[in-house]
Amino acid sequence: MVPARTLMLLVASLLVAACNRSNGPSAAQLAAKAKAAAEFTAGEQAWRDQRRAELTKPDGWTSLVGLHWLDPGTHRVGSAADNGIRLLLGPAHLGVFRVNDGKARFVADAAVTVDGAPSKGGPLRSDADDAGPSVIAFDDGKGLATVIARGGRLALRVKHADADSRTHFAGLEYWPGGPQWRVQARFIPHPPGKTLPIANIIGTTDEIPNPGVVEFTRNGTPYRLEALDEGEGTLFLVFADRTSGHGSYGAGRFLDAPMPDAQGRLVLDLNRAYNPPCAFTPFATCPLPPPENRLDLRVEAGEKAYRKPEHTSKDA
Repeated sequence: MVPARTLMLLVASLLVAACNRSNGPSAAQLAAKAKAAAEFTAGEQAWRDQRRAELTKPDGWTSLVGLHWLDPGTHRVGSAADNGIRLLLGPAHLGVFRVNDGKARFVADAAVTVDGAPSKGGPLRSDADDAGPSVIAFDDGKGLATVIARGGRLALRVKHADADSRTHFAGLEYWPGGPQWRVQARFIPHPPGKTLPIANIIGTTDEIPNPGVVEFTRNGTPYRLEALDEGEGTLFLVFADRTSGHGSYGAGRFLDAPMPDAQGRLVLDLNRAYNPPCAFTPFATCPLPPPENRLDLRVEAGEKAYRKPEHTSKDA
């Protein structure tokens, strides 16, 4: 016969166990939680894979090899030492660019195509044109040159698939991040037509459409980010935070956010904060975070600062 005291302890332990089972997560809940975690991880990895592919494609940002100002007048361009504008990669003499009244013309000295067709040159569109810039291709298409407009001046942007920054790309590193960095946010619109002055890394300032502000809360503290609209169908956020220069790229990071729903709701996935092109090449013209977008918060999610490889093309 079981002693009464022992029986009472046994009953109590069974009751506690039953209580724990009833209060703890069920097998279905655990399975759902595991599924959600796996889907989150797969989604983030897919985004990272696409991000790397875009950066390192033959005409991606890591292929930039030059940014040359085209002031009014004539400019001979090529890789030989006798050119006024010397290319890092490309034919010895690519051709001659002439700038007059804010417009550029080109006369080829090498085999090139312009917008996909063999050409000896002619007038060139810049990236300020509604149709986009004319694309001069050389070195059998590995090299690309376009005219861009920045701060009232024209410049020649040059890419090449053999760029050292592309062929020796060192890969991307990420903060731990996690689902907790996918935050619910609210969009508050500004009056139509509002713009925000955005300085860039080359020292000029542009007025960019500023449709509204995005508000979110982290650990009970509210934060605000002014949103930009670059015509891509998303909200473009340029921000700095307490990790900028301390593990993250010092000049800030970018984040593309979905447009809000009818109630102004959206989700910011800070795991997808990414470095501007200037983190990978000195030849980009990146916008800098406006003062309003400097967060008093450590965003330990998204890309870390890019660590360039120590070797150069001479060592390759």
